Amino acid sequence: MIISISCVVLLGIVVFVFFRKDGLKLSHALVAMLFGFYLASTAIAPSIKAGDESLAGLLGGFKF
Repeated sequence: MIISISCVVLLGIVVFVFFRKDGLKLSHALVAMLFGFYLASTAIAPSIKAGDESLAGLLGGFKF
């Protein structure tokens, strides 16, 4: 749950930066958001979540 909230916040910040700096149109952001919602309701969603969790575990294991 914490990982998914962090991903949503991070992706939201990235979309906001693209919207402000790189000329991302509001329609593009809405399409990306709708795509994410529809993708979350498909059968591939558990695989994506497992991949996100393993990536977060990998990145969390690095010592800087």
